[in-house]
Amino acid sequence: MIEQPMPKEQLDDTAWVTQHSPLPIFADESLQRLNEVAALKGAFTGINIKLMKCTGMREAWKMVTLAHALGMRVMVGCMTETSCAVSAAAQFSPVVDFADLDGNLLISNDRFKGMEVLKGKITLNDLPGIGVVRI
Repeated sequence: MIEQPMPKEQLDDTAWVTQHSPLPIFADESLQRLNEVAALKGAFTGINIKLMKCTGMREAWKMVTLAHALGMRVMVGCMTETSCAVSAAAQFSPVVDFADLDGNLLISNDRFKGMEVLKGKITLNDLPGIGVVRI
């Protein structure tokens, strides 16, 4: 898959790329909130949802549901975030096509332990809530 190959202002050009690409093209910078999802159908194959951009898990779930209803694929991603935020986003991993949740690996002062990537797979634990403990 290819993520946001062109600036968000070039939606028509992105639609052309999407129509001619053998690889799926996902929106990233073009998407933040639920009310933007439907307008991206046809310009992108799918969307990349980031909890820190969309206001949280409730709106993210609505975005996943809407994108699937529109026949779009879904990715859940993150920015440089703690294991707390990445573990929250990981709750969506069973219902999305791609998950890029490595933002916690980019910081040295993570105060949480939550989901882990083991042998390339997101592994959720059995703890309550989003599965996070403070360390």
